This record gives sequence, structure tokens and C-alpha cells, in this order.
Amino acid sequence: MASEVRRLSADDLPLMHGLLEMFGEAFDDPATYGSRRPSAAYMERLLARDTFIALVAVEDGDVVGGIAAYELQKFEQERSEIYIYDLAVAQGHRRRGIASGLIDALKSIARSRGAYVIYVQADTGVEDEPAIALYTKLGTREEVLHFDIPVTRE
Repeated sequence: MASEVRRLSADDLPLMHGLLEMFGEAFDDPATYGSRRPSAAYMERLLARDTFIALVAVEDGDVVGGIAAYELQKFEQERSEIYIYDLAVAQGHRRRGIASGLIDALKSIARSRGAYVIYVQADTGVEDEPAIALYTKLGTREEVLHFDIPVTRE
């Protein structure tokens, strides 16, 4: 069965909740994606923003894949880049082109906005090998360091 790829709007809260549930299962981290969900008003505001892009792959009403991405407007030139914050496909639906289809839909949005690149971060662990293989097929690999800087003092 082919998936339907949809961009979520402020009217799609049930699908957004389905996306969060699917992320929690796919990343084996249900607490992060389910224990402190934002209010409906917060989610509606987020989904209404042009700079937040939520795409879902839906089959029989169920979210089987999705992307959460952000458009970052640059300051050095009039252009933007798209950052894929999360991308996942439900376990039973992998290896069917769903992730590639989601990325293709994101590329279309990026082109329409004049973005010059889409980028994504992948961890170097065994659990991310399929993601790294997908991203290697679609783009150019760069070796970078990632640092988390806390915003509160401990």
C-alpha cells in the first residue's frame, strides 16, 4: 500500500499526536514524545508557523512515518536552509521508500521557499546505520562536532 504524504496544519492535531506517538515508538523513547505533550493551543501555534514543517506519511488513517523540520533564514544572504530535526518510519513500514518520499516532499517545500540546502544530523551508532545509509545515498556527508550548551546553571 502506498502512503499519502501530508503537510500538517493547525487543523491536524490528531495526526500531530499520531506523529509524536510514532516518533516515541520508532526512537524507543515514549517518555520524550508523550509524557509532557504541549497543549492544543501550543501545537496549533507551532503548526501554523511557516518556519515549522511537519510532514506525515499516512496509511489507513495511521501515521507510519514523519518529518519534523525547521526553516532557518540566513543572515549573510537572502536564503534559507531546512533542518530535519526528526525523521522516522514505524518499524513495520521500513524499507518501502517512505523516508525517501518524505524527504522528496520536503525538497519540494524547500525549493518553493528558495532554500539552498536541507541538512540532518545522525548519530554514529549501530542503531543509526540505516539512517546514515539513507542520508549518504541522498546527500554529501560532512564530519562535524555537536555540542549541547545548557541554558541554566546547575
